[in-house]
Amino acid sequence: MPIKIPNSLPARKVLESENIFVMTETRARTQDMRPLRIALLNLMPTKIVTETQLTRLLGNTPLQVELTLVQVESHVSKNTPEEHMLAFYKPFSAIENENFDGMVITGAPVENMDFEEVEYWDELKYIMEWSKSHVHSVFHICWAAQAALYYHFGIEKVPLGKKLFGIFPHRVIYRNPVLLRGFDDVFYVPHSRYTESSRAQMLSEPRLKILSMSDEAGIYASMTENGRQIFITGHSEYDRDTLKNEYLRDRAAGLDTAIPENYFPSDDPDQEPEMSWRGHANLLYSNWLNYFVYQTTPYDLSALSDKTASFPGNEL
Repeated sequence: MPIKIPNSLPARKVLESENIFVMTETRARTQDMRPLRIALLNLMPTKIVTETQLTRLLGNTPLQVELTLVQVESHVSKNTPEEHMLAFYKPFSAIENENFDGMVITGAPVENMDFEEVEYWDELKYIMEWSKSHVHSVFHICWAAQAALYYHFGIEKVPLGKKLFGIFPHRVIYRNPVLLRGFDDVFYVPHSRYTESSRAQMLSEPRLKILSMSDEAGIYASMTENGRQIFITGHSEYDRDTLKNEYLRDRAAGLDTAIPENYFPSDDPDQEPEMSWRGHANLLYSNWLNYFVYQTTPYDLSALSDKTASFPGNEL
């Protein structure tokens, strides 16, 4: 089944060229079924790139997904054309009275700032609180995972000795997590960050289930009871060239950014990066949509509450 997106969203041409089945709003209106309603709160500055990456993964599933693009109102995007934002994004206030089967909150390049210094922190706190009663399962990525762990559990963000930058191996440490069902014993994930959530505080928090870790990159995947809140520290959604473009951008700006680890063949930036994470990225999002959204979300979204059914294996 397809992902439903606006007729003229730029991601449509990219996804169709990759043989990913998308459905425009016009065609979707003729379908007699209730699609999964997924809200994407996009905090990244390069919104078109990010929405394409995530739409690709959310669309690679047998389920029909209706995507709503959401923006915060307390920050004006400077890197995405205003006409794109007006055409495709809704301010949070426009969807505040609606309910969603799932929500994805992206990372943001603000990790070196204290949470309280971020321009839209108060609004994001409000959205995270709102999600408890209006969204069945929330999927947090990178900085959003750090922000949510801090807001919901008081888990501090701590600086790393240097930028964590590259593709790193990870292991499944909880042997029956349906979120990672089908994963190999070792799988690879891109990371690009200067901070992490306190490992000690996460490991001592009884309301969190730690699913996967990396010797180099730390805790990768964790979740709350029944998967209502999921925290992912890496960027499985990244394209082949995302880290390359970031590396070249930093070097052009005069930053002493190291070559991404385990990324370029022979650490040669003139060679095409090797794609070693796409399969697990697709499986991660497919598992989330199937086991944590579709299998347990109420058909009538007005029946959402802070306690809902759990798919076997989701429980703490």
